[in-house]
Amino acid sequence: MAPRANWKGYLKVGELSCQVALYTAASTSDRVSFHIVNRETGHRVQRQMVDADTGDAVESDNIVKGYEVSSGQYVFLEPDEIKAAVPDSDKTLELDTFIPCSGVDTTYIDRPYYLAPVDKPSAEIFALIREGLQENSVAALARTVLFRRLRTVLIRPTEDGMIASTLNYDYEVRPASEIFSDIKTFKIEGEMLDLARHIIDTKRGEFDPTRFDDRYETALAELIRAKIEGRKIKRKPTPEPKKVSNLMDALRESLGGGSSAASENTEPKKAAAKKPAAKTPAAKKAATGKTTAKKKPASSKTAAPQKKAS
Repeated sequence: MAPRANWKGYLKVGELSCQVALYTAASTSDRVSFHIVNRETGHRVQRQMVDADTGDAVESDNIVKGYEVSSGQYVFLEPDEIKAAVPDSDKTLELDTFIPCSGVDTTYIDRPYYLAPVDKPSAEIFALIREGLQENSVAALARTVLFRRLRTVLIRPTEDGMIASTLNYDYEVRPASEIFSDIKTFKIEGEMLDLARHIIDTKRGEFDPTRFDDRYETALAELIRAKIEGRKIKRKPTPEPKKVSNLMDALRESLGGGSSAASENTEPKKAAAKKPAAKTPAAKKAATGKTTAKKKPASSKTAAPQKKAS
C-alpha cells in the first residue's frame, strides 16, 4: 500500500519549482494501544461530554470553543470564525534562506517529514535542488501554511530525498536560563577531568538507532502474550544501586576496574620516565670498596600481600 501524503504543494527556489509532497517520518501508530473497557461486561466504553457544573450531557451542537477572560467568563469562538483566522496558503515551500546544516538549535525542531517529488516530471528539478543543498553542505528555510498554521520549515538533503522539519516558534521554546540559572559553577580539573576524558574516549561511537530498544513496548507486548497464553511473567529483580562515597570514586568505578585500574589508565608510569639518579661520590666509593659486613640470610616468612587502594 502506497504511503499517503500529509500535504501536497510546490517546492520553489528562484524560478525553479516542482510538485512535492510531505509524508510522516516519525509515527507512534506501531506502538501497543489499548481500548477503555467495562470490566463487568467486557464492552468498550464511550466518552461523553458533560456540563462540569450540572453534570448533564451536552449535545454536539451546543459545544463551542471558549477563551477564558476571567474566572468563569468566556469569549465564544465559532468554527467559521476560527477558520477565517487561518492564513491564506499558496501551497508553496519557497526556499528563501540557506544556512549551515547545523545552524538550527535542535530545541527548535518540532516534527520531521519526508519531502519527495510527486511525479517523474518533478523528479529532475527536485534532484537538482537536493544536489545543490548537498554540494554546498547547507539547509534551507521556507515558510508555508501547514495544518492551518503558518509554519517555518527546515529542509535538509538526505540520501535520495529531503527531510522537512517544522520548527517551533521562539515563544514556544522556554528560555534555557529559566532552568540553568540556578546551577552552580564548578571548576573541574586534574585527575577528575582526566578520568572523565578517558571515559568519553573509550565510549566514542556513532548513532545507530537499531541499537536502542523500546523496553517498555517490548515488556507490554510480552505481558499481552503471556495473558493470552495464560502464563505468568516473572519479574526481574531490581538491581541494587552501588554506593559510591565521592565523585572521584564514581569516575573510577565507571572505568570498570576500580581505583587501581583507573590509576593505571590515567597516570603515566613515572618510574619508566625518570632517568637513573647519578651516584654521589660516597655512593661510588661504597660500590667499589670491599665490605666486611656479612649478608643476612633471607627471611623464611612470606611477605603479606599489599592491599589494593580502594
